[in-house]
Amino acid sequence: MKRAAIILAAASFAVAAPAFAHEGMDMPMEHGSMKMEHGHMMGKVAHEEVVDGVKAVFSVMDIKAKMEKMGMKETHHIMVMFTDAKSGKKLAEGEVKLKVVGPGKMEQVKDLMGMEGGFGADFTMPKKGKYGVMAKFKLAGGKVRSVKFWYTVK
Repeated sequence: MKRAAIILAAASFAVAAPAFAHEGMDMPMEHGSMKMEHGHMMGKVAHEEVVDGVKAVFSVMDIKAKMEKMGMKETHHIMVMFTDAKSGKKLAEGEVKLKVVGPGKMEQVKDLMGMEGGFGADFTMPKKGKYGVMAKFKLAGGKVRSVKFWYTVK
């Protein structure tokens, strides 16, 4: 339980801390490999897709160095933000499950937690190579949608 609290705190800090300096911004801005969107820091955008009227934007942030300092093995924070494809309205209520399959068929399945208007969790992606990312999500309205994409760790 203590470990889960530390992971949550680290992930929340990694995602939220830079956003406080930019609170209230409505325009996307680039900061190197980081992207500011609606005042919140996201990692490198890894995939965008519209599924049944919902735009899903997945971002991946390398957190390995920060987590190693705390004795944790997780290396990447994956976050997804949902918006209505027509209106652009943020969709921040629902359930999201993510499965990551890495080199050597290593599998991780996690429920993403609501944070900063999106959903996120920390994953271990220690080897270079392609990782399959599969998401299932059910937002307000109850329709189950899914997205699949590849992410390469270099």
